[in-house]
Amino acid sequence: MVRPPWTPAAGTCSRIVGPCLLVLGTLSMAASILLLFPGGASKYLVEGHISKHAKAVPGIWGGGIIVSTTAFISAVLSKLALLGAAACFIFSGVGLTNGPLCFYNASEHSHRHGTVWGYPFLDTDKNYLYDPRTWSTCLEPEGIVAWNVVLFSLLLLISAAEMVLASFQILNGCLGCLCGFCDGKKSPP
Repeated sequence: MVRPPWTPAAGTCSRIVGPCLLVLGTLSMAASILLLFPGGASKYLVEGHISKHAKAVPGIWGGGIIVSTTAFISAVLSKLALLGAAACFIFSGVGLTNGPLCFYNASEHSHRHGTVWGYPFLDTDKNYLYDPRTWSTCLEPEGIVAWNVVLFSLLLLISAAEMVLASFQILNGCLGCLCGFCDGKKSPP
């Protein structure tokens, strides 16, 4: 039996994509958990001073559990993996764009006075991501801006890779299904 050159080896693709999705799902869950513990401290989680985007733990439910589970099942459910990875990507992008929840001096940035917990970069004219000098705005947790930037960026990269791999898995499943009829099976005489 000769396989046409344009048809994928469905088994080979699945043997590569599946383990890659599992590794990326595990990394995604780890990054999401780390976002809950700025600087490795549990104090801010206990006090409720974690951003809503970090609390949503998109790397656990979107990039982790959904993607890892569907890597085991089938190409049909890889659509769910694509959806989970896309949700993780969107949540992480919004979390990165809005910036972290932190303790900052509101009188320097808004109409309010004194120090408050909030999102100091949410309503500013310039993007804090392009100006690391503004990162010192956050007084507490120490280093929270870099922490969020690194981990949400990591979640963006991981979920983008998961979307590509899930798309390959879907394409592989569809081509495998369509081209399965082209295997040159002979009907009995």
